[in-house]
Amino acid sequence: MGSRTATKDIITLRGSAAIVSEFFGMLFCQQRVVLVIMSKATNEVLERWNFSIETDSEVVEKGVSREKSDKEIMREIQAIMRQIASSITYLPCLDEPCVFDVLAYTDKDVAVPFTWVESDPKLIANPQMVKLHSFDTKIHKIDTLVSYKNDEWDEQ
Repeated sequence: MGSRTATKDIITLRGSAAIVSEFFGMLFCQQRVVLVIMSKATNEVLERWNFSIETDSEVVEKGVSREKSDKEIMREIQAIMRQIASSITYLPCLDEPCVFDVLAYTDKDVAVPFTWVESDPKLIANPQMVKLHSFDTKIHKIDTLVSYKNDEWDEQ
């Protein structure tokens, strides 16, 4: 599992471009990507956006062609984006300064960029979970699960 080494208050465009470029360069090797949102003051994990990536090995290894129209793929992406945008209706309000980390789960034998470091999974104790729609390009299938800390349950 890899993670950026430092949490910063501000990510510059040049810095974020390097992170994104590095990330997409490793995308084909990843099994799961997790966006972790934490309290800046306590580092307590408040939300985990878990993106499980399943790659069709026949397509990658044997060059088998699987067709899906760009229009159909865009429709699926738009549906997921709408669902993510509507998540503000059920996710707790993050009313404190937050930082984030990106965890990339890979096979143990995959060489990762030297700027990545091992990390704990940054789990949430007794989380509430919401599964979002899946997305399938015929090469990659991506399942999304959002876990979040719900203080209301802690108080009962």
